[in-house]
Amino acid sequence: MNFRNTINKRYTARKKRTRAKISGTKERPRVSVFRSNRGLFIQFIDDAAGHTLASASAKELGKTKANKSELAQKLGVLAAKKAVEAGITKAVFDKGAYKYHGRIKAVSDALRANGIHI
Repeated sequence: MNFRNTINKRYTARKKRTRAKISGTKERPRVSVFRSNRGLFIQFIDDAAGHTLASASAKELGKTKANKSELAQKLGVLAAKKAVEAGITKAVFDKGAYKYHGRIKAVSDALRANGIHI
């Protein structure tokens, strides 16, 4: 079996395991975090209706000299502002297949510090 194929299967299994336990509603949407080597993306999702209520991307911050964790913290602040404008104060945090540290933890902490109750 191909090594990359094994890694992808484990990633997919972790993601499905996390998503099986988490669901968002209009009153308490799911905060989905996706990270890649180049960017970070945050969405506030109402799973019942299948709509994205608010979103933020690292591309919106433009070019910065910050490292990836600092960028995640700034993006969390931006996402929290957009969520509060959309009337969201409570949410369920979906870390996906990622461990809760580094950029994922920085996003979560920034959301909490800026008015989103997770």
